Amino acid sequence: MTDSTKESGILNNMPAIIIVLIVIDSLHFVFARLLHPYLPPTAGSFYYMTVATVQIGLYAAVRRQIDLSVLRDNLKFFLIIGLLIGFATATSFAAIIYIDPGTASLIARSSAIFGMALGYFWLKERLSRGEWIGAAIAIVGVFIISFQMGNLNELTWLGPLLVLSASFTYALHAAIVKRDGGDMDFLNFFLFRMLSSIMFLFIFMVGRGELVWPQGREVWTILLLAGTFNVTVSRSLYYMVLRRFKLSILTILLTLSPAMTVLWSYLLFGVLPSLQGVIGGTIVISGVILVAMNRQKRQTA
Repeated sequence: MTDSTKESGILNNMPAIIIVLIVIDSLHFVFARLLHPYLPPTAGSFYYMTVATVQIGLYAAVRRQIDLSVLRDNLKFFLIIGLLIGFATATSFAAIIYIDPGTASLIARSSAIFGMALGYFWLKERLSRGEWIGAAIAIVGVFIISFQMGNLNELTWLGPLLVLSASFTYALHAAIVKRDGGDMDFLNFFLFRMLSSIMFLFIFMVGRGELVWPQGREVWTILLLAGTFNVTVSRSLYYMVLRRFKLSILTILLTLSPAMTVLWSYLLFGVLPSLQGVIGGTIVISGVILVAMNRQKRQTA
C-alpha cells in the first residue's frame, strides 16, 4: 500500500479525526496547568515545545526530508513567526497562574476575531455585516469575562489579558503564514517553525531568570505527553482537517473544544469557570460562530 493510499484511507475517516482533534485541542491550557507546580511558565513552554521539536526532527531525518535551503531562503520569515509563536506560548502558559483552564480556553476562541481584523486591516479582505456583528458580540463576551464586578482590586483581569495577548500574537503569526508560507514543504516548514520558536523561548526563559532543569519522572511524563499530543499530533491533525474543510468551518468545529477543556479542568483540578465566565464565554463562542458562518456563506456565494 502506497503512502498516498494510506493517507486517503485516513482522510476518509474524517469524523473520527475531527473528534480526536477537538479533544486534543482542548488540552493546551490543561497541560499548562499540569506543568505549573513543576516549572515556571516560560520554562514549561520551552521544554514541552522542545520535546515536540525533537519528535518532528527525528521524523524528518528518518524520512530524509530535511532541506536546509528552506530555512536559508526564508530565514527572516521563520525568525518572525518563531518570535510570535514563542511569545504566544509563554504568555498562554503564564495566564494559568491567574485563570482556570476552562475560562482561558473560552477567551482563546477570540483568536478568530483577531484573525478577521488582521485580514481586514492588513490583508485587505472585505467583511460582511454579519462578520462585523459577530466580532462585536465576541468582544462583549470577552469584556464580560475579564471585568468581574466585586473583584476590581484583584488581578482577575490579568489572566484574560494574557490570553488575549497570546491569541492576538498567534493570529498574527497565522496571517503571516497565510501570506508568505503557503507554498513551503509542510514538514520543513513545521520543523523550522518549531526550531525558531524554541530558540526564542530559550531567550525568554533566560531573560526572565527561569532557566531550570525539570526534576522528577512526573514532570518529564507531562512534558512528553504535552509535546506529543498538544503539538505533534494536534497540529498534524489540524492541517489534515484544514485540507478538507474551509478555515471558517474548522473554526466552528473548534469552538467545541472549550467545553472539553472545562470538563478536563473539573475532572483534574476540581475547578469550573464562574457563572459570569460561562456567560461571557458563551457569548464569545456565539460571536465566533456567527463570524465563521458568514464567512463561509460569503465564500460559497
